[in-house]
Amino acid sequence: QVQLVESGGGLVQPGGSLRLSCAASGSIFSIVTMRWYRQAPGKERELVAGITSGGRTNYAESVKGRFTISRDNAENTVYLQMNSLKPEDTAVYYCWILMSNGFSRWGQGTQVTVSS
Repeated sequence: QVQLVESGGGLVQPGGSLRLSCAASGSIFSIVTMRWYRQAPGKERELVAGITSGGRTNYAESVKGRFTISRDNAENTVYLQMNSLKPEDTAVYYCWILMSNGFSRWGQGTQVTVSS
């Protein structure tokens, strides 16, 4: 069993910052890819950012220059630093991991609300 525990969501004013964390535990094989997705009400889940085991990153165009994904391989943890937040960033944020054995797992989600 692999568990993902997310934290760091909350309510923030426009222009503010939040840092999300997602820690994996349990029967973990080598984690190849770690990603953050988000889903706003009435919308499909979308990829926000991803990072490989080698540190290669990719971002959605809507968050480039504002969000930074990073990971601590020793702690099996992925982070998402979100700066200059906008109301349209409001969503439930989910982490996702892919391990070298082909197994993937979703986190439970954490709510991010950007509002004045």
